[in-house]
Parts: sequence; structure tokens; C-alpha cells
Amino acid sequence: MLPKKKVHPKVKLELHPRNKHRQRYDFKALIATYPALAPFVAVNKFGDESIDFFNPEAVKALNTALLKHFYNLGFWDVPKGYLCPPIPGRADYIHYVADLLAEDLDEIPRGSAINILDIGTGANCIYPIIGHQEYGWHFVGSEIDFKALRTAKKIIDKNTSLEGAIELRLQKNPRDIFRGIINDDDRFAVTICNPPFHASQAEAMKGTVRKIRNLKHSKEVTTERNFAGQSHELWCDGGEAQFVRNMIFESVHFGKNCRWFTTLISKESNLRGAFKTLKKVGAIRVKTIEMGQGNKTSRILVWSFLSEDKPQDWSDISSD
Repeated sequence: MLPKKKVHPKVKLELHPRNKHRQRYDFKALIATYPALAPFVAVNKFGDESIDFFNPEAVKALNTALLKHFYNLGFWDVPKGYLCPPIPGRADYIHYVADLLAEDLDEIPRGSAINILDIGTGANCIYPIIGHQEYGWHFVGSEIDFKALRTAKKIIDKNTSLEGAIELRLQKNPRDIFRGIINDDDRFAVTICNPPFHASQAEAMKGTVRKIRNLKHSKEVTTERNFAGQSHELWCDGGEAQFVRNMIFESVHFGKNCRWFTTLISKESNLRGAFKTLKKVGAIRVKTIEMGQGNKTSRILVWSFLSEDKPQDWSDISSD
């Protein structure tokens, strides 16, 4: 008996309305843009064209095709073993940040006067790429991994559309987040961050195996490291909760340099501790933005030490 065809919605309503990836992947169009994707595309048991999302090479090929097709990139590549993030979810964060900035200006601000700080930009440089191509914003990307920074620079240098749009800064002290990155005269409209989620390598491996078992509906999953990502991309002491706590405490010293601080929160239970810390440090404005990605819900935690006065000049966002 043939398997019952799975019915997929034509539009992914959980994604942001401006997200270019709300429609199902058009593999014919993507292959036309990036022919190297073709060997990874096959008809699955439900009769749909797809790729094997457990194959890192297939995911990398899909990402390359998406970035070329939707974001006008001529070149994109990441070294083996580095994080290859899902493009639709990363785009959602950028679009919700645009909405956040629109609250202060009554419209979505566009152009290079909008300066964004991406904490942990990674070898993939995804957030700056999408943010600049969608809204023309200028980005500063920080990173503790020199190899990742070198790869990100290669991506920037090989794409004329990114020329002058992204500045990269090396974080020399891995214990710091904003210190050593934000200069006294820097003014950022917003900071963004996708913090390491797990507290240890063992926890990261356990979580990955559990995720694959759920997706494959099988207990026969190896415990070998079968996920992409370097250690600092996936885990840190204390996990997401501690990282965000450290970020909040450090943000106090840069409250006049940044209109908004934001970070992704994957685990809802971590919000309570974050709210307590924000109250302790005297954040003036605090909010959360929910994002839906498939069956998963994640959140953007937002805070500011500045008043609600609308900025007159985005190059000096701390002015009253």
C-alpha cells in the first residue's frame, strides 16, 4: 500500500508576513539559480520534492541556493563543522527587529544610518546579510572565533552587494559580550544575538539525538556528534540562561550606546530569570516578541535603558 500523501500548507502562516520563505520551497527555481543543489533534491515518501535535512551538505546547498535566489548573493560558504542555520527563522528575527524599530519611528527605517550590532555573527554571517539586503542597514558583527570571522570576511569581500555594509570585530575576551566591541562613540539602533543554548557538549549531543529521534520517529540514532556547529556556537557554562544574564548585566554599561538590546530565548522557562535580572538592573522598557517556526515557538527578549522619546537622528539615538 502506498503511503498516504501528506498535505502541506501552501503558506507557512507562522512566519512573519514579510518573510520571503512563507511559501514552500520551489526547488525547480532554486536549482535554476544554484544547479549544485540538484543532486540533493529527491521525491520523498509523501510524493514531495525535498532534501535530507540530516545531511549537512544538503542543508548547506539549500542555504546557498536560498541566499543566491532571494538575497542576491554571488558567493556564500561555511567551513565544515560550522553552524549552517535555517534561513527562514533567521529572516524572521530580522523582520521582527524592523517592526520594533518602526514603533519608534512610525515606519520601518531603512538605509545605512541604521546601525545594528550582531553578537556572535558566526562564519555564516546570516543576520547581517539578510538585514542589509532587506532593509539596507549597516551591521557590526562580533565574533570570538578568528576562523569564523575570516570566513565571514570572505563572504563580504566576494559580494559587491555587501560592500561597506558589514564591519567585523574580533572579541578578544570570550567572557565579554559588549566590552571590547562597542566603542564610546558607537551608536546602535539595536543589538541582536542568538545565544548558545546548551550548558555542555554532553547536553548538546543529548538534545540533538532527542530531536532526531522525534523527527525520524526512530530510537535507532547514533550518539556520535552528528550536528553542525562549533562549541561556542552551541554551548557555554550555564547555557542560555547564564549567557543572557551576563548579557543583561553588561548591557547596563552601554545603555546610551544602544537604543534596544535584544536576544533570542529558546527556552520559555528562562524568561522568568531574565525578567528578574532586567528589573534588578533598572531596564526602563522590557518586552517579548513571539516567533513561530513550524511546531516550535521561540521568543525575542527586548529591553532598553532609554526613554520612549522618538529619536530625531538615528546616528545619535541616545539624544533626548
